[in-house]
Amino acid sequence: MANPNFIRTIIKKTFYQRFFWARVSNYPVIGRLIEYLLFEDDDIMYLPRDNSIPVNTSLGQKEDMVMPSQVLEHFIREANYHWIMNTCICRDSSSCKDYPIDLGCIFLGEAAMGINPKWGRKATMEETLAHAARCREAGLVHLIGRNKLDAVWLNVGPGKKLLTVCNCCPCCCLWKVLPVIKPSINSSVNKMPGVSVSVTDECVGCGTCAENVCFVDAIRIVNDRAAISSECRGCGHCVSVCPADAIQLTTDGAYNIGQTVDMIENLVDVR
Repeated sequence: MANPNFIRTIIKKTFYQRFFWARVSNYPVIGRLIEYLLFEDDDIMYLPRDNSIPVNTSLGQKEDMVMPSQVLEHFIREANYHWIMNTCICRDSSSCKDYPIDLGCIFLGEAAMGINPKWGRKATMEETLAHAARCREAGLVHLIGRNKLDAVWLNVGPGKKLLTVCNCCPCCCLWKVLPVIKPSINSSVNKMPGVSVSVTDECVGCGTCAENVCFVDAIRIVNDRAAISSECRGCGHCVSVCPADAIQLTTDGAYNIGQTVDMIENLVDVR
């Protein structure tokens, strides 16, 4: 049975408290309860933005290049059930001014059919592919995987049949809480396999990349140079905004695309 509409209203009104609850999760007893109820068996990852990978990499000819968005497109094409949310609850709750609020999450899998119809709609494969493309064009970053929190607030299941695809902006993303949340919950949000982000000698220390750009606050200016910590999830947003083209994202190409698909298929059945 789908959750009633007032659940969404409660979430919107309490969204600003997420950092408080993230810090509380570090207390042993409360933290174990929060993790069990909302994050058990989670495994989700940011997909790097396609335009953060330079076209002169050794991935083949430009027209044959393997891009991170193909991971999502694979699951959209494989899925028998597609659902598009009317709005992004994170941006809506934060009254986002920089990114479209109406570009909501995508849910794939049979469990998505139990979502409250007032919150979104069943879609075709073509409509879902187009929605994902609009999200990328708007500068949003895909976050994909199994997320128990969504199954809980949407009141759908089983979790094995619900693939979450968030379309995230750096200013409102729920996972901005990662730096302060319980480490075992933090570790459930990952970098795509084979992806690495580094700062080159072209960096002039302008600070653009450190100004509300990183989803997980993983980049700082240290000694007049950008420094990226191990908390980086490889979304590539800093690469896109750097005015000096001084941040580089590298990927293993076709291998890590296939590895990522295999990992997600072991988590969720979208058919």
